[in-house]
Amino acid sequence: MSARNTVKSIQDIMRQDVGVDGDAQRLSQLCWMFFLKIIDDQDQQLEVMQDTYRSPIPEKFQWRTWAADPEGMTGDALLAFINGELFPALKELPAKGAQANRARVVRAVFEDAYNYMKSGQLMRQVVNKISGVDFNDLAERKHFGDIYEQLLNDLQSAGNAGEYYTPRAITAFMVDRIDPRPGEILFDPSCGTGGFLTCAIRHMRDRYVKKVEDEQALQAGLRAVEKKQLPHMLCVTNMLLHGIEDPSFVRHDNTLARPYISYGAADRVDIILTNPPFGGREEDGIESNFPAHFRTKETADLFLALFIRLLKPGGRAAIVLPDGSLFGEGVKTRLKEQLLQECNLHTIVRLPNSVFKPYASIGTNLLFFEKGEPTQEVWYYEHQVPVGQKAYSMTKPIRVEHMQGCVDWWGGAGRENRQATEQAWKVGIDEIKARNYNLDFKNPHTIADEHGDPEELLAQLQADEARTAALRDQLKAILAEALLR
Repeated sequence: MSARNTVKSIQDIMRQDVGVDGDAQRLSQLCWMFFLKIIDDQDQQLEVMQDTYRSPIPEKFQWRTWAADPEGMTGDALLAFINGELFPALKELPAKGAQANRARVVRAVFEDAYNYMKSGQLMRQVVNKISGVDFNDLAERKHFGDIYEQLLNDLQSAGNAGEYYTPRAITAFMVDRIDPRPGEILFDPSCGTGGFLTCAIRHMRDRYVKKVEDEQALQAGLRAVEKKQLPHMLCVTNMLLHGIEDPSFVRHDNTLARPYISYGAADRVDIILTNPPFGGREEDGIESNFPAHFRTKETADLFLALFIRLLKPGGRAAIVLPDGSLFGEGVKTRLKEQLLQECNLHTIVRLPNSVFKPYASIGTNLLFFEKGEPTQEVWYYEHQVPVGQKAYSMTKPIRVEHMQGCVDWWGGAGRENRQATEQAWKVGIDEIKARNYNLDFKNPHTIADEHGDPEELLAQLQADEARTAALRDQLKAILAEALLR
């Protein structure tokens, strides 16, 4: 059975279970089960390759022990084992010895994981389907990785879970423009399900990984943090499916909970690629981790302050920010002033409101900047919905090829010979300062709709109202005459 058919059959089985409600729960259920099977497949391979290797998961709870036999535990006995023994043991798995990092990954995944299934018979059917997959087969793992990406894409329609997903056309475009390479430290401080990470991994493998040392440098350079449990679990599994041997770099934590001043030279990174949460507010006390002039509860603002600090000299970033961050005042103004003083904000790509539908329908922007030189001018590029399409939607989402116009205009790695067009324009730093660091510059090539002279429009409105009143009086007269007959 193909990977796609296997996943579809598993989802069909889960739909029969009264405990699993909706796409988000199905994916969460599938995720922890995939995770345990992948870890066990890796463990078995490592045991063959390394004489001293021992899995951090006790033998009783390894997939090969309790799940691999298709005639093994089922029904109430299987449910009792999973809920009463497996989950409690893995939630408290001790992180010690040579495989401490691997143990931490397992424990972090299961910290807030939950078994939604209520039928032990259906659970056994799902387990048997998953047991048929060999995740040590590179081709099979790649197929499952692609399908997993599609499942994550489906989260966009799964209620609040959609906030963890950035359209792959956007992540691929941002990664392509930043052009990460093995050996560079790449950080996503709010990684969600790992979209930027997987795009960066794919980009580097396609272009720069030629030997084992390149792959080792790639994997050693990845850094990520995710605050919420579900996307953290989805991200860790995503990393395993994309051939990352040690996904312990994906920390289950809140990047903003650490004091701003504590981030020193050892924490600095070459690349930041992220879509930080915006529109939300941090819990009380988080803002006190930041200098007084940057204190706010708005998450996107705190992240931006941190990005400026975390980049190495010469480091580069591509981030997603809402329109409000461009024109906002107060803390936002001070942040933009520091950004333009410490970094070269060379490009802002303005996106249509519909890019993140249905989860969000607000104007968003892609900001590209480099640490070390102050900004002298900012180029803007307005991405437009394809001709003949009013907006992006679930059935007609943004695709990678839609960004090709911006790629063609970009000017290569050196951003050379950029030209003003109907979609592109530049603004100098003096004009930005004159507007008190308001970066919300509209496309000057867009001709405003001609609505006409206000006095003429008012006269036309009054004439239309008079005609409407006369018609109403005429209708009343006709009705009154009809009633008198």
